[in-house]
Amino acid sequence: MRLREQLRRRWQILTGEEDTPFDADMPAWLLSLLFHLCLLGLLMVFLHELQEEDHPLELISTIIEPDHEEEAPREFFFSELEKPDIGANSINALDMADAAATIEQDITEMTTEQLPMEPTQAPVSEISFENIVDMSVAVQDDPNIVIQGAAGVGTTGAAGAIDRITQEIIDSLEERKTLVVWMFDQSVSLSVQREAIGRRMGRIYEELNYIETIGDSRFLHHHDKPLLSSVMAFGQSISIRTPQPTDRVDQLQQLVHAIEDDQTGVEHVFQAVYTAAKEHKKYTFGPDRRNVMFVLFTDEAGDDSEEMLDRAVDLCQKHRMRVFVVGIPAPFGRRNVEVKWIDPNPQFDQSPQWAPVMHGPESLRPERVKLAFPGQQQREEPLDSGFGPFALTRLAVETNGKYFCVHPQRDLDRPVRRRETSHLSAYIKYFFDPDVMRRYRPDYVSVGDYMRLLKKNRAKMALVQAATFSHTRPLEKPRLRFPRQSEPALVGLLSKAQEQSAKILAGTLVQMVNELQRGEKDRDKIRRPRWQAGYDLAMGRALAAKVRAQGYNLMLARARQGMRFQDPNNDTWVIRPSEKILSGSMMEKEANKAKSYLQRVREDHPNTPWALIAQQELAVPLGWEWDETFANVNPPPTRPSPGNNNRPMPRDDVIRTIQKPKEKRPPPRL
Repeated sequence: MRLREQLRRRWQILTGEEDTPFDADMPAWLLSLLFHLCLLGLLMVFLHELQEEDHPLELISTIIEPDHEEEAPREFFFSELEKPDIGANSINALDMADAAATIEQDITEMTTEQLPMEPTQAPVSEISFENIVDMSVAVQDDPNIVIQGAAGVGTTGAAGAIDRITQEIIDSLEERKTLVVWMFDQSVSLSVQREAIGRRMGRIYEELNYIETIGDSRFLHHHDKPLLSSVMAFGQSISIRTPQPTDRVDQLQQLVHAIEDDQTGVEHVFQAVYTAAKEHKKYTFGPDRRNVMFVLFTDEAGDDSEEMLDRAVDLCQKHRMRVFVVGIPAPFGRRNVEVKWIDPNPQFDQSPQWAPVMHGPESLRPERVKLAFPGQQQREEPLDSGFGPFALTRLAVETNGKYFCVHPQRDLDRPVRRRETSHLSAYIKYFFDPDVMRRYRPDYVSVGDYMRLLKKNRAKMALVQAATFSHTRPLEKPRLRFPRQSEPALVGLLSKAQEQSAKILAGTLVQMVNELQRGEKDRDKIRRPRWQAGYDLAMGRALAAKVRAQGYNLMLARARQGMRFQDPNNDTWVIRPSEKILSGSMMEKEANKAKSYLQRVREDHPNTPWALIAQQELAVPLGWEWDETFANVNPPPTRPSPGNNNRPMPRDDVIRTIQKPKEKRPPPRL
């Protein structure tokens, strides 16, 4: 044994081997192993419990069956059928829609340096349009008093905006305790709606309280006031109506009903959101942190977007505060729409009046040229853009919120007549299917990112510049009737009209066409349907307007040389649109090019505002021709008839029936 041990030691020295725990002391090694395994097990259990404290609960709720029979739990879902509860149809079963949007940048249009790099930025939601109806907060005598606006689908029931907001609150409570800040603008046009929405708020908390009382797992996670709420009001000034967030519904409703009207008509909506985020950010961190979400009701686009939009977005993103906006739609390519106003005091004239209110545009910069052409009515009919005002929609998009649009006269099947427009609603003649319009979303980006998009494609830059140019210098409509009271008078009318058309050609119109033509080479590089439709429509309309203006100018020049009436009794010349192009081969070539662009818009983008305008443009010929008519511009002198021509005085009873018309007051700043 001794010899064997010596040989083994010599072998270890030669090979460099050392003793191992298996060579001796086997029980000590085993004891050490068991001790460390137990220690690791305890550490894993401890870490697992720490992680579970901050994990959101699953959507599946466990409900203990009661001993007595109880009403089955109500579910929250977005049904295509009418619902008698929250979000059910209004009396007229009118609808609205949600336009929650995302900034899915086209890889071919944006570089990586343009993408936001803020690590704490909230995720961006995807733009979508879903069937949602009027919030049904109307009073009996006026079923359409929710919020003006439109961007929805359908005319029958689905879940309303209140349902959607309620669901968002429940989803937030699933993650952690939540603070909801209800924000109301103080404009006169929203006064009736504020009252109705305040009453409707009680239904939200009734539903939430019901879910809590039945033991839903989403509420079991919280032990102390899982849902708190605050109320804010804004107009020219901003005020927080709740000194501390509360869970008392009656207090919230009283505060909403007490919001007074702001007669200034100024809405600092983005300053209000920034103030709300600054005031409530303290609830977003710490051991008792909450999710904070803003629910904003407004019926305008806001007056402070240029100064405060980016600051509001940045602060909300930093603290992961989501903004949900219930608002109006933006008119297609326009800033203002006309809102119907009827004096609420019956002692004054009750005839409708129309006040201009800023509801748009739907894009950061104008992307639609504004042109008038013969054959079009004097009043340009407003169209639904399919989206909300740009700044408010971007605020919702970039905070992972949603933008809900509402309009009481929404109808996809026919044009809406002006007289059908409800009190305090904007007149929009045509609405479009949101399932179609979602492909044409604007670029919800900052000013810097938007300008980089334009610089990367000359066609896009040309469209925006041409659209901005046409909006700042609107084109006048040409004169179409020329009475011949005398030959010198007729020549004077023709010369004046020709001078105006030449000024348009030499100024606005030619510059617009030249600007668009400079970007024509980049047209085929555009991949987004919105920009394709916008550029093609602008080019087609600008060329068509140029052809018409040159043809009109040529027809006037020929008329100045002298024309004779075929019927000697006629006394007025009328210039009418015609398919004949008399301006030469160059103008005929440009006319064909204009038609080609317009036809491409109509074929590639059906059921959109661009296609509708292109169709209207194609319906009016590009050429001109002279026609003649009798207008009695030189009536023979009249002679007084003999006898007493004095009419008899009205009887006393007739005089008594003549009523003095009611005084007419101008609409307030809506």
